[in-house]
Amino acid sequence: MMSLYKGFKATSYSYPNQHLSVLLFLQLQSHHQHTLFRSVSAMGLIFGKIAVETPKYEVVKSTQDYEIRKYAPSVVAQVTYDPSLPQFKGNKDGGFMVLANYIGALGNPQNTKPEKIAVTAPVITKDTTGEKIAMTAPVVTKDGSGGDGDGGEAKKMVTMQFILPSVYEKAEDAPKPIDEKVEIKEEGERKYGVVKFSGVASDGVVNEKVEKLKGCLERDGYKVIGDFLLARYNPPWTIPMFRTNEVMIPVE
Repeated sequence: MMSLYKGFKATSYSYPNQHLSVLLFLQLQSHHQHTLFRSVSAMGLIFGKIAVETPKYEVVKSTQDYEIRKYAPSVVAQVTYDPSLPQFKGNKDGGFMVLANYIGALGNPQNTKPEKIAVTAPVITKDTTGEKIAMTAPVVTKDGSGGDGDGGEAKKMVTMQFILPSVYEKAEDAPKPIDEKVEIKEEGERKYGVVKFSGVASDGVVNEKVEKLKGCLERDGYKVIGDFLLARYNPPWTIPMFRTNEVMIPVE
């Protein structure tokens, strides 16, 4: 059993999103210390079992294309970053380690108490357009560049969130981060159109789901009021057909 358990750990690093696997592997270690329990739990993760706290919500409407969900207020830890910066090396999930260090998933918690914070699911990411870079001269062009036509180029930013356990009801209840990049904020009650899907949440698949969901929501009279979120619930070693991913679009 133990050799099988070790094998899962090695396998996790063969995936591009290895940071996500690190935290969920540590989740398994922290909750199941006995060898047999760890092995059984590892098998559960392979087949898509979600054994940690997830956000509370009410299903307002369910159709064959999507659900409308009303989420309860929550507290999140988030970091916003430019993946193109050297420290992130183009990795869109590059902020993961910052948040993992804050909750203490990889060692001593990087918060002022310090206090370990329980792992939850999902990990949420959102692509946003950041501040524009000031115009300079000369203008240099090259194939594949993506200006916006008004003399500046908007930076593509990513915001990654960990939803903190429900014991933290207010932002001030959560331990204060040592790393200034980590922001603790309260999310009020909010409504999303949600579509769930399995498999690998590649950019192409996600974009296709987003466009289809937007079309369905607009068709049914819902007003989209923000950027989509991608929620991922499983470690990369979960068999793709058993993974749980969600695209979430905020609506009025």
